[in-house]
Amino acid sequence: MQIDIQTLAPADQYRLLSSTVVPRPIALITSYSQRTGHNAAPFSFFNVMGEAPPVLAIGLEDKRGSGDLKDTTINIKETGEFVVHLVDEGLAAAMNVCAIAFPPEVNEVEQAGLTLVPSAKVRPRRIAQAPVAFECRKIAMLEINPHRHITLGEVLCMHVREGLFDAEMRYIDPNKYHPIGRMFGRLYTQTRQHFEMEVPEYEAWLAGKAEG
Repeated sequence: MQIDIQTLAPADQYRLLSSTVVPRPIALITSYSQRTGHNAAPFSFFNVMGEAPPVLAIGLEDKRGSGDLKDTTINIKETGEFVVHLVDEGLAAAMNVCAIAFPPEVNEVEQAGLTLVPSAKVRPRRIAQAPVAFECRKIAMLEINPHRHITLGEVLCMHVREGLFDAEMRYIDPNKYHPIGRMFGRLYTQTRQHFEMEVPEYEAWLAGKAEG
């Protein structure tokens, strides 16, 4: 079937997009302002977009219901600094607490039982329990509508939990790193099952096709 997505209500566009582009990594973002202090909130419209410089992209959304900007968006607009944490199985429950719409006087970081420690290059603190943290500086923030801000951040510094980094291969060991992914609504997925596919050279592919 063909869906004319441009004619759908924004909520229906969101449902279609978020239920098809899955699984998505989750960015648990800490930010800071002098008015409200440190803040933590999860966003699943998120991914890595390039290197040299290393770049992350996050789709920051407003508060459901009120339409007000989230503290994360306001803080990044004002300070240009934030920390993106990847969420693994051990951090999942705390991440979910950070998604609660707490009143302004309640600190979600404390309620989630998380510990903030100083970052190396930015003002916002980072979450000690996170398997991976990226200290970021805003490159650009594109307001595609009043309720959605696509934000690009340059990674200035990276923190990795002891034992996850393979120093020889220069990657994070997939057998020790168990991030979760966002599906849709209340659904999440684990990433423990892996499979390999090797991209063949063109000549080898042609030869195999001829034999087949």
